[in-house]
Amino acid sequence: MTSTATQRTPSGTTPAPTHEVELSIGGMTCASCAARIEKKLNRMDGVTATVNFATEKAKVAYSDGVEVSDLITTVVKTGYTAEEPLPPAPPTGDTLQNEATAAADRELLSLRQRLLVSVTLSVPVVLMAMVSALQFDNWQWLSLTLAAPVVVWGAFPFHKAAWTNARHGAATMDTLVSIGTLAAFGWSLWALFFGHAGMPGMRHGFEFTVSRGDASSSIYLEAAAGVTAFILAGRYLEAKAKRKAGAALRALLELGAKDVSVLRGGAEVRIPVAQLAVGDRFVVRPGEKIATDGTVVEGASAVDASMLTGESVPVDVTVGDTVTGATVNAGGRLVVEATRVGTDTQLARMAKLVEDAQNGKAEVQRLADRISAVFVPVVILIALTTLLTWLSVSGDATAAFTAAVAVLIIACPCALGLATPTALMVGTGRGAQLGILIKGPEVLESTRRVDTVVLDKTGTVTTGRMQLQDVFTAPGVDEAEMLRLAGAVEFASEHPIAQAIAAGAVERAGGLPVPENFENVAGLGVQGVVDGHAVLVGREKLLAQWVIELPRELAEAKAAAESDGRTAVAVAWDGEARGVLTVADAIKDTSAEAVAALRRLGLRPVLLTGDNQLVADSVARSVGIDEVIAEVLPQDKVDVVKRLQTQGRTVAMVGDGVNDAAALATADLGLSMGTGTDAAIEAGDLTLVSGDLRVAADAIRLSRKTLTTIKGNLFWAFGYNVAALPLAALGMLNPMIAGAAMAFSSVFVVTNSLRLRSFK
Repeated sequence: MTSTATQRTPSGTTPAPTHEVELSIGGMTCASCAARIEKKLNRMDGVTATVNFATEKAKVAYSDGVEVSDLITTVVKTGYTAEEPLPPAPPTGDTLQNEATAAADRELLSLRQRLLVSVTLSVPVVLMAMVSALQFDNWQWLSLTLAAPVVVWGAFPFHKAAWTNARHGAATMDTLVSIGTLAAFGWSLWALFFGHAGMPGMRHGFEFTVSRGDASSSIYLEAAAGVTAFILAGRYLEAKAKRKAGAALRALLELGAKDVSVLRGGAEVRIPVAQLAVGDRFVVRPGEKIATDGTVVEGASAVDASMLTGESVPVDVTVGDTVTGATVNAGGRLVVEATRVGTDTQLARMAKLVEDAQNGKAEVQRLADRISAVFVPVVILIALTTLLTWLSVSGDATAAFTAAVAVLIIACPCALGLATPTALMVGTGRGAQLGILIKGPEVLESTRRVDTVVLDKTGTVTTGRMQLQDVFTAPGVDEAEMLRLAGAVEFASEHPIAQAIAAGAVERAGGLPVPENFENVAGLGVQGVVDGHAVLVGREKLLAQWVIELPRELAEAKAAAESDGRTAVAVAWDGEARGVLTVADAIKDTSAEAVAALRRLGLRPVLLTGDNQLVADSVARSVGIDEVIAEVLPQDKVDVVKRLQTQGRTVAMVGDGVNDAAALATADLGLSMGTGTDAAIEAGDLTLVSGDLRVAADAIRLSRKTLTTIKGNLFWAFGYNVAALPLAALGMLNPMIAGAAMAFSSVFVVTNSLRLRSFK
C-alpha cells in the first residue's frame, strides 16, 4: 500500500521522504535478519525504513527519485525477497485468504512435515545415546543412518539461510544453528570413519553437562539431530503462535460482506462488494451485513454493531441515519446509499490503523534490534574463545568442542526478536475486537506516564444532543396535555432546543397535532394555535409580551434549573402560564462510571469545554470531576493542554470534534471518539470506536498491559541469554539440552504474549 505526502526541505540537504510503501519480506528467520534489511534500506539516500520480523513487513518512507523497484532490489541483494504492494482492495477477507493466508498455510504445512519426520528419526537417536541398555553392537551406525536425514534435510532451511547470509557477509541465528549442528555431525563422521567410535561394541554415555573423553571415540549425533528437532519444534510453535497473534486483524478484515444487492433501474442486482460505487443504493434485508458505509434512504431497523464497537445493544436507525459497513441489520428491510467504499470505509480504516500499529516499533524494540544485530557475531567470537580456552586449559578436545557447540546453540536471539512484535500484534488485535484502535507502539509508552486526562464535554462526557429533561406544571395542568401542545408548536421549528422538546413530547405523550398560524418569534420562541388553544413556548420575555407572568412555583423551578446549567423554556396557552420545560445536553449514562474507572487508574480528570461555567460545573458534579476549565474558545484548547504540561503533568486528551483535533495532537496521548469527526480520529493516538467513555479506561489498561507484557518478554529474553551463555561456556550444558532451552525461550515469549487475547 502506498501513500504520498508533501514535505519541504532546506536546499542542499537530502530530500525528505515524501512517499510511503509497505513491502512483504520473505526469508527472514530471526530479528537480526530484520535488522540487516532495515540497515541496508536506511543506507539508501532519502529512505527511512522499519522492518518487523513478526509481521514480515517493511514500512518504508522514500523521497522522489527512489523507485519501489530500487527498494526491492536492495532487499534482494541483502539475501531476502520482497514483493510490491497489492493495489488497494476492500477488506472483504478474500484477498487476504487467497494470498497471504494461503502462503502462510503452505509454509506452516512444510514446516510441520519437516518437524514430524525429524522428530520421528531423532527420538531413537537420542534414546540410544542416553540409555546405555539400548546400545547394541553397531548401534552407532544406526544412529548415523537416522541422524543424517535430520541434519541434512531437516535442518536444510537453517543451512540455506546461513549460506545466503554468508554470501552477503552476514551472520544470523541460522548461522549459529547451522555451524553448531554441522560441527557436531562432522565431528561424529570423523570419529566414526577415522577414529575409534565406529568399532563394534562401542558404548556412549550421556551427561547433562560437558563430558570429557577420547575425542576419537566421541560422537554427537544425538546433539545434531536433537538440536535440529528442538529448534524445528520451536520454529513451528512460533509460526503457529504468530498466526494466532495476527488472527484478530484477519478476523477484522473478514467481517465485511462479500456481495450486495444493488438497485439498478428499479430491480435488484447481486454484485461483489468490490464493484460497489459511491452513490449506489443497495438493499439490506434482516440478518444481512451492511455492505459498506452509507446513509439510510428507506426503511427503519435496528443495527447490531457489536463486532465493530463492542456494544451489545443494537442501535435504531431510520431515514437519514448513517450506518457502517460490516454491521448487521437486525430488524427490517433497509435501502442504503453508499457514501464510502473500498479503503475509505470505517472497517478498512480500522484495519489499516491496526496493521500500521503492528508494523511499527516501540523504543524498547529498537533497543532489542540493535542488540540482535551485533549479537550473532559476538556469540561466534565467544564460541571460538570457549573452544580455545578449553583446549589451552584442559587440553580436552571433546570437552572444548562440546562447550563451543553449546554456546552456538544456546545463544540464538529468537526470543529477543519476538518479544515486542508478538505482544504488539496480540494487544492491538485484541483492542480492535473491543473497539479500541491503537495507532502505534509508541502510544503504549505514553500510556504508562499519563497522570492527567482532559475530557472534552460535548460529545464525549455528554451525548452532544439536547434532550428534554424535567417537566414542571402549574397546579391542575395535565403533564401529557402540556407536552402535546408545546411539542406541536416546537415540532414546526428547526431550533435544536425546539427539536429536543418535540422529540421528548413524542416519546412521553405520543403523537402530536399539527399547529395552525405557526410563527417563529426571533430570539424569543414560537407561537401557534393547537386544537383551538393559542400556545406560546419560549423565553419569559415572550410571555411578558402577552402580559403573562410565571407563578411563583414555576419561577422558582425555572431559576433552579438555570442555576444547574440547564435551559428553561416557559409554556403558556389561553393567556395563562402552564408550565416550564428544561432542556440540556444529556450526560451519557456511562460517563460517571468512566470517570471513576479513570481515577482508579491513577488519572486526574479535568473537564474542558467552551460552554458557560454553570453548565460545566453541573456536568462535572454529575460525573464526579473536581477540576473544570470552562468558556474556552476552540483555538484555546491547545493552550490549556500546553499549560497543564508546563505544570509537569503528562496529559491525555479525550475529544471528538474538529475543534479538538489540535489539542488531541498536542497532548501526550490523544484519545479520539470513533463517533466523532475524521479530523479528531486522525489526530488521536487511540480511537474509541463505540464513543463510550468507559472504553477510554479500557484502552489505557490494555495499552499498559501490552507494555508490561513487552517488558516481561524482553526481561526473559535478555535474562535468558545473559544467564545461559556463561553456563554453556563453562561446560555446564549439553548441546542438546541447550537446543531445547533455546527453543523453549521463544515459545515462552510468544505464549506469554498470547495471554493478552484474554484481556477483558
